[in-house]
Amino acid sequence: MNSKYPFLDDINYPSDLKKLSIDKLPAVCDDLRRYIIDVISQHPGHFAAGLGVVELTVALHYIYNTPYDQIVFDVGHQAYPHKILTGRKNIFTTLRSFHGMSPFPNRDESEYDAFTVGHASTSISSALGLAVAAQKLNRKDQHVIAVIGDGAMTGGMAFEALNNAGIQKNNLLVILNDNHMAIDPNKGALNDYLLDITTSKTYNRVKNDVWDILGKFNRLGPSARQFIGKVENGIKYVMMKRSNLFEGLGLRYFGPVDGHDVVHLAQLLNDLKNIKGPKLLHILTVKGKGYKFAEENQTKWHATSCAFNIKTGQTLKQTNNIILGPKFQDVFGKTITTLAEKNNKIVGVTPAMPTGCSLNIMAEKFPDRVFDVGIAEEHAVTFSAGMAAQGLVPYCNIYSSFMQRAYDQIIHDVCLPKLPVILCLDRAGLVGADGATHQGAFDISYLRHIPNLTISAPIDEIDLRNLLYTAQLPNKGPFSIRYPRGNGYNPNWEVDFAEIEIGKGRKLADGEDVAIISIGTIGHEVKIALDILAKENIFPAHFDMRFIKPLDTELLDNIFYKFKKIITVEDNSLLGGFGSSILEYASEKYLSLKIKRLGIPDRFIEHGSPQDLYKVCGFDSESIANEVKNILKN
Repeated sequence: MNSKYPFLDDINYPSDLKKLSIDKLPAVCDDLRRYIIDVISQHPGHFAAGLGVVELTVALHYIYNTPYDQIVFDVGHQAYPHKILTGRKNIFTTLRSFHGMSPFPNRDESEYDAFTVGHASTSISSALGLAVAAQKLNRKDQHVIAVIGDGAMTGGMAFEALNNAGIQKNNLLVILNDNHMAIDPNKGALNDYLLDITTSKTYNRVKNDVWDILGKFNRLGPSARQFIGKVENGIKYVMMKRSNLFEGLGLRYFGPVDGHDVVHLAQLLNDLKNIKGPKLLHILTVKGKGYKFAEENQTKWHATSCAFNIKTGQTLKQTNNIILGPKFQDVFGKTITTLAEKNNKIVGVTPAMPTGCSLNIMAEKFPDRVFDVGIAEEHAVTFSAGMAAQGLVPYCNIYSSFMQRAYDQIIHDVCLPKLPVILCLDRAGLVGADGATHQGAFDISYLRHIPNLTISAPIDEIDLRNLLYTAQLPNKGPFSIRYPRGNGYNPNWEVDFAEIEIGKGRKLADGEDVAIISIGTIGHEVKIALDILAKENIFPAHFDMRFIKPLDTELLDNIFYKFKKIITVEDNSLLGGFGSSILEYASEKYLSLKIKRLGIPDRFIEHGSPQDLYKVCGFDSESIANEVKNILKN
């Protein structure tokens, strides 16, 4: 065999994998891991998580009859090996690109993707639903498996599902992929508990007896249940002493076992198929397994944003002459650290994203004032509210699409009692390659109608810095700041702090005939559009509102008095968004206006580069320029 992937070349579907003898599975894993490294080195995407579940994925598809048997991967960023083995090997290089392969499992993409996912902690709930449906539809031979890991077990929804799964009489198998990592190292009591299990000598000695018997399951005949029962009673006694969480919730617990021994995994999974009732298999894996640099720095290699040299791990950066500002997340991280030096009541809260949102910068200087609460957005918001109720100033940083999960807490625990929690919505707007599950398309719409909440969106890094400063000043109440993923526009952003007057916008460009009103960083597309239009001697005015709520009605009155043709631009859903707020105000006393709204249409937006997606949504600079010309004609 001269191919670089001699075994993987002949595998396009699980049926091809099943033709091999079990002793060939390690070679398949080697090929699969090498293929993932080769492709991701040139086509950036999630990386370390997939490398950690290569053996598990191969074993699952080798033992189970997929897609009839259904596998649900939590979050789904670890599903690349699954996609490669289920008919998508030849399109894997299109990963995360416009019209290319989805970055997460997607029911519309493949029948092997049992559930569409992208957010954490949902796998046990959805898999339990699939298992109950199989039972009700009399599919007694159908197996359902939930694969949960990368910190997702810390999410409250996972515990809710476990609580329900323990009383359901079906054959759900939950596989806990335990690598002690989310993007950053796992925090909290559950992580300590799992670590305690895996290092307990007493527990592991009894556990090994169980696995010795399970390995002989098919040879023990009628006495198998009796033998297993004896050893299981022993392990239950030990675990009762150790308060086994999973057994207490009604799931039979097996493990921990080596998640990188594919042959042993396959044998165990085959044995577990014959054990009735809800079960949890605890496997130990290494995130980034098989690639030295990813194993050594699992946080950095959780996902890659650029191509890299496989041998050295060095990023292959694109060269261009564009001078970019810092990432907005870093502006947040550095600014809150500076503010925390001046205000000792400031604390930071994040649900398992300290590096992703750059709260790790503050944590380095003030480790006792930054709280990583695990993947638990609801808890993060109410925890912040509790601290605010006692006079602390919490900055609760949650990605826009994840903040959706804490909606009731924002309403009930923050805004109703008027607590000064500062909600920082990172990754607002179109995030690009992560696709529909991660686009920050709805936060303006879902926050705008909540009483007592200030909602702001900076146009650049300086505005973000000053809004972060303004929000922590006395008597500002609940405060929301939304900002995008990626780099900004102003390298010289570290200026002296200046308070921004709440609810006041500003004019950025004078003009005639048409007024463009924008919110947030999408205003830069407007600026480019003005340059395009200036070449044709067309000069619209441009206004940056800064605040969605409260609206600057004085500024709007001045705009509507002078201009009868208005274009609003936002990177949020058109339904109930910023443009809707402008329409609502105009409808009260300016009925003769012609208002055109540009924003995200009423559909989920796929993955691709932000610029491709701006064009799809019709608010890239060229589209804005064309809309100006159209409105002038009509």
